[in-house]
Amino acid sequence: MIRKPVNSRLAEFGTTIFAEMSALAVRTGSINLGQGFPDTDGPEEIREAAVRALRDGRGNQYPPASGVPELRQAVAGHQREHYALTYDPDTEVLATAGATEAIAASLLALVHPGDEVVALEPYYDSYAACIAMAGGKRVPVTLRPRDGAFRLDLDELRDAITPRTRMLLINTPHNPTGTVLTREELAVVAALAVEHDLLVVSDEVYEHLVYDEAEHVPLASFPGMRERTVTIGSAGKTFSFTGWKVGWVTAPAPLVDAVRSAKQFLTYVASGPFQYAVAEALRLPAGYFDAFRADLRAKRDVLAAGLTEAGFTVYRPAGTYFITTDIRPLGESDGFAFCQALPERAGVVAIPNAVFYDNRAEGAPFVRFAFCKRTAVLQDAATRLKRLAA
Repeated sequence: MIRKPVNSRLAEFGTTIFAEMSALAVRTGSINLGQGFPDTDGPEEIREAAVRALRDGRGNQYPPASGVPELRQAVAGHQREHYALTYDPDTEVLATAGATEAIAASLLALVHPGDEVVALEPYYDSYAACIAMAGGKRVPVTLRPRDGAFRLDLDELRDAITPRTRMLLINTPHNPTGTVLTREELAVVAALAVEHDLLVVSDEVYEHLVYDEAEHVPLASFPGMRERTVTIGSAGKTFSFTGWKVGWVTAPAPLVDAVRSAKQFLTYVASGPFQYAVAEALRLPAGYFDAFRADLRAKRDVLAAGLTEAGFTVYRPAGTYFITTDIRPLGESDGFAFCQALPERAGVVAIPNAVFYDNRAEGAPFVRFAFCKRTAVLQDAATRLKRLAA
């Protein structure tokens, strides 16, 4: 018998909650509002661009290690057009197998064993695993409910930084809470990074999914931040092609070189034909992004209203396509037990937010629902969830 088959750094991590809850949805025939993937494809012209690349033989073999030139140029153009950030597509842009690989490669390349990485909790579950694989120590700074949203305590962030801190891992718009850090909050984050000479990995995959008065402001745009920030983007969330797994990193050349050094031993390359299609997607007119955002905002409102009627406390998100709720008004306090029972009680699957916390008791009463589904599906889910109120 093999003793300790799992590396000790990964001993706390098993099958992801997303796989577990999606399997539960299939097994029970429930509406899956757990895992964050759309139930419709993105723009037809972008899908056809991928087909055209396949037929033309572009990307069917290994693409360049940094990504096809067309994609790197499109990413650089996107950053320039939307945020006035200038990157050299040849040396400061790296294509990755989705944002998940970008996160892994960045942490493996830039975190030394024993380094502290300060991250905003609750956090996407791959953050914890990747910090562990790099041998780092995660230091959570918890977003807590205040005035109807989850907010960052800037004093707590300041206090979390020690001489052992190597990196800030920032996610805005934030999954799972839907919080979008304000320009003022980001200015403080940037000042702390500069003051303590910290690297920053900024996960901005939901950059175009902001609603109402919220705005997305890249951390790299603040004074002193471009040279220390690795910005991560992805096509999956913006264009509704999550299965294509096309992500990217933008950063100064030395940081891109470091991330590439780790990335080459993960997938090496991926998604060749889809890279060409995403290059075209990034050049879509502003009207596409506006319409996409308006559609998701309307879907958010449908699900938020249904959840409120069902008896949840609803934290209306300013960004992403997730809604976090509090189940305590329903007489519940254990999100895990609630989500396990929800398919039988209401025919809906959700995610317990506790999996995104180091201190699981902190996240126990919170449950996340995804609204990146067809409106009719969300309306059906809302009707089913009303059973809870009864």
